[in-house]
Parts: sequence; structure tokens; C-alpha cells
Amino acid sequence: QAHAKVWHLYNDHFRPTQRGKVSIGLSSHWIKPQRMTEKNIKECQKSLDFVLGWFAKPIFIDGDYPESMRSNLSSLLPEFSEAEKKYIKGTADFFALSFGATLSFQLLDSHMKFQQLESISLRQLLYWISTEYNNPQIFIVENSWFVSGSTKRDDAKYIYYLKKFILETLKAIRYDGVNVFGYTVWSLLDGFEWHRGYSIRRGLFYVDFQSHDKKLMPKSSVLFYQKLIEKNGFPPLPENQPIEGIFPCGFAWGIVDNYIQVDTTPAQFLDSNVYVWDVHQTKKLIKVEGVFTSRRKRHCVDFAAIRLQISLLQEMHVTHFHFSLKWSLILPLGNLSLINHTLVHYYQCFANELLRVNITPVVALWQPMAENQELPVSLAKYGAWENPETIQAFVEYAKFCFTSLGNHIKFWITMNEPSVKNLTYTAGHNLLKAHAKVWHLYDKEFRRSQKGKISIALQADWVEPACPFSRNDQQVADRILEFDIGWLAEPIFGNGDYPQVMRGWLHQRNSVDLYNFHLPYFSEDEKKLIQGSFDFFALSHYTTTLVGWEKEDALKYDHYLEVQMINDITWLHSPNRAAVVPWGLRKLLKWVKSKYGDVPIYVMANGIDDDQNMVHDKLRVYYIRNYINEALKAYTLDNVNLQGYFVYSFNDKTAPKYGLYGYLANQYEPKPSMKHYREIIDSNGFPGPETPELLCPEEIASCPECHFFRTRKSLLAFISFIFVAFIVTIFFIIYYSKKAERRYE
Repeated sequence: QAHAKVWHLYNDHFRPTQRGKVSIGLSSHWIKPQRMTEKNIKECQKSLDFVLGWFAKPIFIDGDYPESMRSNLSSLLPEFSEAEKKYIKGTADFFALSFGATLSFQLLDSHMKFQQLESISLRQLLYWISTEYNNPQIFIVENSWFVSGSTKRDDAKYIYYLKKFILETLKAIRYDGVNVFGYTVWSLLDGFEWHRGYSIRRGLFYVDFQSHDKKLMPKSSVLFYQKLIEKNGFPPLPENQPIEGIFPCGFAWGIVDNYIQVDTTPAQFLDSNVYVWDVHQTKKLIKVEGVFTSRRKRHCVDFAAIRLQISLLQEMHVTHFHFSLKWSLILPLGNLSLINHTLVHYYQCFANELLRVNITPVVALWQPMAENQELPVSLAKYGAWENPETIQAFVEYAKFCFTSLGNHIKFWITMNEPSVKNLTYTAGHNLLKAHAKVWHLYDKEFRRSQKGKISIALQADWVEPACPFSRNDQQVADRILEFDIGWLAEPIFGNGDYPQVMRGWLHQRNSVDLYNFHLPYFSEDEKKLIQGSFDFFALSHYTTTLVGWEKEDALKYDHYLEVQMINDITWLHSPNRAAVVPWGLRKLLKWVKSKYGDVPIYVMANGIDDDQNMVHDKLRVYYIRNYINEALKAYTLDNVNLQGYFVYSFNDKTAPKYGLYGYLANQYEPKPSMKHYREIIDSNGFPGPETPELLCPEEIASCPECHFFRTRKSLLAFISFIFVAFIVTIFFIIYYSKKAERRYE
């Protein structure tokens, strides 16, 4: 009633001359049902009625309280007379909304939730207000979130909540038709925050409460909000717009399967037993004891599982297929004393069949998996990569693979995605030496005859400073890139030793803390061995991470590296919470080029999980299209020497939720993302009307059997000479014998 009287006072006596407007500021939360049932939805409506509708309905609708309040509170709720209802109704020139951390949530009585779930969806609240109160003009008079009281000026968490709320406001205006005409951030400076006191901060300006003069210092959020105001929102950035263009001739379009499905079950044609068919009684085959047929040699056609996988790959139109061998199964004892010849033959057949249909096999010798790191048990049991003896065991294993499979495989990966998160410095040290020795082994003993290439594949997710205006956050991002990627990349692609940033940081930590992390040293000979042991730079990339230096969330803070992991809640996320950040791939490729030169680069794995119940995997379609487009930008605009791109993964059977083929009831079904990827492959990128046509020479079909003859040209020449000499000799014998017969006659 007081509000209504003040509104009428202004309306009758001041509005004509002052031409202003007046309203009441109302605070609200948003709530969603625990389960989508009619009862729960009604409880959510009741919650909003009790918090917001209590004041909003009398003013914006009919001058009376919500019906849910009347039926629940009965005599506790005062009655308005008809005159009062008429007087209160319409006493607002706009809807003034407050939506923030303190009033909207932390001070909300738990009974007001009616056992439903609170949510911070400002967009949904705005839409509800618009539909509930006849599409009023809405002015957001207070909105923001909070950071810890210990956070000083790089308030990344505050920035991303602010970005989320303003983006949701923009979506409500553009997509939902909500009439929002203003937005206000709370607050200008840090201060006393109700029952939370000084334990949290919500200001754009930092205040040191312990100082005498309480000087105001702008936070990173000030710069963010300032730029947002200058741009009046989030205009599309030119660098984030998709481009048209195509990749070069011979670009490798691939798919990844961590491990191919190995089924070495003998075919019925290999069974040497003789059977009689009992057609009268049991209707079954009865083996005749003691009678055998001659056993024939195994052939690749005996492996029925291969044909299905090859046909699926053909359907995708890929040019390359990347998979890993199982060291633990090929050499179960970790040495050549026991060899699984059946499995080796299976791999030979699989590679041979790939080549037959013009798909290049890309094969990793080792990929760490959870159980024993996919090492032979004898090696895993005695220290795995911590044990220097594993180095020589890996070299012997690699030599066996090159000898047995090298005629079919020309594209090798020594180690695929060694996880630096689970690697000790000693293990990493031995791993690098093992890789280098295998590279030199191939280079000296196999490259000339097999004419292949070999390198290591590293996992390389991009790391971005959480506050783009913070020098401290940039230093943290640079440090994490060196620890995550440079640790294994710098010795091989750089100067033969670990990054200086790593050595400096570990020296500092060991001197001031209880930590004692020893980063081993390479001898000069070892540096020479490791440096340059590559033919290309292979990387796996899945997502991008934000990092900052201000400690905000203890659960996501790494004390060892002094880094805070931050989440941009406006980014798209997969069901497994992986962020979809296409531009991170382009930044990564540029970083690799700037750091290691114009090295040929292959993106060996790039993919996202999606809900297996989704018939149309729209997230993966979006992911593949945009990540490949960013790769095209790196190639076209940044002159990155990008040679290939591989999607992860082949199917849901071997990589649940990641596959381009679904797998259910022993059946493979192509998903829309597979067909979308195939279209991109067929177009070799994203050609537009003005894209010049690229005329690529047709590739000659591979012939694995021809390798025997190509590598033995001298022998072939000698055999040819003998054959010709034999024919000539026979000719002369026949000629002179006939001549002698005629002379005798």
C-alpha cells in the first residue's frame, strides 16, 4: 500500500513535469523441479509465487495475492478491499528485478523451495516473468555473483558468472522476446555482504579492508565489463567466424580406434576333423574319431572380424586408420621367448586389408591403459617405466614389430598419448630414451627398405589464462603448457633437454617447500640421441582449460604448480563435462609452430563424448565441424604445416559415447556425425563458391605384395636375364635341330 501511494503521488504530481518513471525492486530466485512431474512443476510455481509473486501479482496483474498463497496461508494473509486492489494494480512503470547470490539464494528460506531445486538460470526467470506478468519492460537492477574474500584483483570466477548472466539476458531478449531494457552489476566496490560479512567479495573494485586509506583498485572484471559496454554485448569476432577453403592434396583424413577388435577364432575351414551329419536323429554333426584331413595354411580370409571393420572404414571414406598394438599380448613375457604368432598374423592381415582398400594404417607400438599401463606383466611388476630395463625391452619389441609388420605399415607412432598426469619424472626420462632409441633403430635399419616414417604422439590440450588482462594468469598458462606438453616435446623437438621453465620452477619449489621432485639430467650423448628423433609432430587434442593464479576453489587448486583451474560456465560442455572450445585447437597449432618451427603436424585424435541415447548426436556434429574449421584456419591463415586430422573415435564398442558408429545388439549403426565427417572428407574441407579448384594427382593403389619385388630389383634383373637366356637357348636348339633334320633328309 505504501508503494502504491508513492507511485500515485509521483504519477499525479511529478510525472508531468519531471517525465520520469518509478517502480519497486523485487528480488527472486529461480527453481526447477526435481523430477518433471505435474506435482513438482506446481511446487515450483508455488515457490515463485511465495517469493516473487507475493509482491508482483498485486502490482502487475490484479491487485491481489497469488492463489497458491491464499490457499496455503488462509487467514494469515491479509485481505485487500476492492478499492485497494484497484489502487495497487498497475503501480509500476517497469519490472525492477534483483537476481544475485545473496538475496536470491543464500537468504532464501528453505521452506520457500518446496523441496525443489534452486538454479541460477536468469534467462528462464526472465521468460517466466514475461509470460506471468504480461510482458512488462524489465530492468535488472542488481545482478552478479561472488568470489572468495581472499581473492584480490584477478577475479576470473566473477568474470565468467557475469558473462553467463549477461549472455542469458541477451538470449532472453533475442530468442525469447523478453522486453529487457537495462542491466546493472552489483556492486561497484567490495563491501559488507549481509550475513557473509567480509568473507566474500562482489565488487568491481578491490578494497583492502585492513589498510588505512581503503584505496580502490580496479579488478579484471572492471576491464571485462568496460569492454562489454563498449561493444554493447558480444558481437561476433572475425577470428571466430568459419572460413571457406580446402586442405592440400594428400591430406590425411583419419579415424582412431585405441585397439582394433581382435578375434582370432579359427574359421571352420581350418578344422582338420571329419564329421558325419546325423540327419535322422540328433540333426547334429558327429565327429569321426581318428580320421583327419590335411591341415591347410592360415589365410587372412579366415579372420571374419576383419572384413566388417574394413567395410565400416570404407563407408566413412577415410584415408588413414590409427590404432595401437598390444605389447602385453604380442610378447606376454616382455621378451622374444614367447611370441603370439596368431595375433601378429592377425595384425598383418588387418594392415594388408587396409592397404588393399587404399586406407593407410597408422600404428602405435604402445599406448598406456589403466591395467598395467598395457605393459607385459613382467615389466609392469618390476617398476614399469621406472625401471631402465624397460627401455631395452621396448627396443627389442619395436624391432620385432618393424620386422614382422614393417612391409605393411609405413606410418609408426612409438608411444601414443603417454599421460604426464600419471608419469613420474624418472619414468618420463626413461620413456624419452626408449622413444629415441626406437626412432634411431628404425632410421638406421628399416627406413631405407621400408620407406616409412615414425614419431611420438603427445596429448596436447590448450591452456588459456582465465583473466585475459592478467600477466600473472598468462605466466601460469605458459608454465602449465611447458609441464603438460613441453616436458616430453622439448627434448625431442627442441634442444634435447627439458624446458628451462620446468627446471627453474622445480628448483624454486624444492628450495622453499618440503617437496623434493628431482628432474633427471641427460648426458650430452643422450641429448644428441633424443634431439631430432622425429619425422613429424603428432598430437591429440580434446579440449581447452582455463587457469589462474588466485586461489579460489581448493578442490580445483594445484598447490604443486600453484594454479587454479577455472570453468567458463558459458562454454558448451559434454555430458562428461569436457569443454567445447574449437579456437583452442588453432591456438595450440600456432603455439607448436612458433615453438618448434615448421614441423609437419598431425592431429592424431580429436573428439568428444555425447549422450548415447541421443539419436542425433548434434554436439559431436558441431564439435567436428568447428574443430576442423579451426584447423583449416591454422593451415590457411597461420601457415601451419598441417598434414592430417583424425577423429576420435571409430565406434562405441571400443570407446563408449565417443564413436561415430553406435553399437547395439552386435550391430553397428552410423551416427549423423559420421555422415557429416564423410561430407567434409569428400569436400576436402569447406569449399565455397570462390574456392579455387584443387587438382590432385590420382594416387596409385597400394600393393603390399609388390614390396617383395621392389626391394629385390637386382635379383629380378638376374632372374630376367636367366629367363631370356633360357628362351634364346631353347630357340636355337629347336632351330638347329630342325635345320639338321632338313639336311639329313
